[in-house]
Amino acid sequence: MTQHSDHHGPEGLLVRGTILVVPGRGESRATYARLGARLAADAYRVRVIDPPDLDAGDPAASLTELEARLAEAVEDTVSTDGVVRPVVLVGADSGAAALAALLGGDRAPAAWAPDALVLAGLPGPSAETGTAVGTWDDELDVRTSCPTHRGSLTQDPEVRRGSLDAPVPRPVLGAAYDSGASLPTLLLVGDSDPLADHEALARLVKSLPLARLSVVRGAHHDVLNDLQHRSVAAEIVTFLEALRGGDPRPLITVRSSAW
Repeated sequence: MTQHSDHHGPEGLLVRGTILVVPGRGESRATYARLGARLAADAYRVRVIDPPDLDAGDPAASLTELEARLAEAVEDTVSTDGVVRPVVLVGADSGAAALAALLGGDRAPAAWAPDALVLAGLPGPSAETGTAVGTWDDELDVRTSCPTHRGSLTQDPEVRRGSLDAPVPRPVLGAAYDSGASLPTLLLVGDSDPLADHEALARLVKSLPLARLSVVRGAHHDVLNDLQHRSVAAEIVTFLEALRGGDPRPLITVRSSAW
């Protein structure tokens, strides 16, 4: 049975959509408790699953296993009215790479097909060989400048230290950056993320039919959990609300501004 953590919206409100969060290297489900609670407060059903185990020897089998876990996690949210849509998959780090690889080709699952993707902190192509980040304090510096998040990572016994050193399998990263996903896709990256390849991300966004790249000022690799996490959650909710209206473009645009 797929392990997951659930976050429910305020009692009495209609559920506005279903969000599945896929963590990245070294993270646990608890890593996304803050994000889950914040999105759930806007009446979205949020479910966080365990991060994918990407086997370099058989990455295709790893993606198949992830697909099965996602299907189980979605189907388990079925109520009397079925699965509440839109169904949006949110991936971080290797979770983002796995989702992009899984849904970027011709193997998109039919029974529970998601309506959109959010890819956060997608590591650059160099991640296929791993990135030496040094000590735990060095890894924290790569991940975040948020003291709360640093403390949560340090105190969580399920967080695997040194995991950012682990390579992301080349076939997975290659498929992620060659993705032809037709789904509306929001990419989030920190402008201070040392693991990101901003040029590769820009090329990826230009190659996709429905994609937007949002760069978070001052954010590090853990862009969903850094100091700017409230603004990042707001960007995700803006994306979700537009999806519910059938058009992924932002509902509010700036016509003029003094800053």
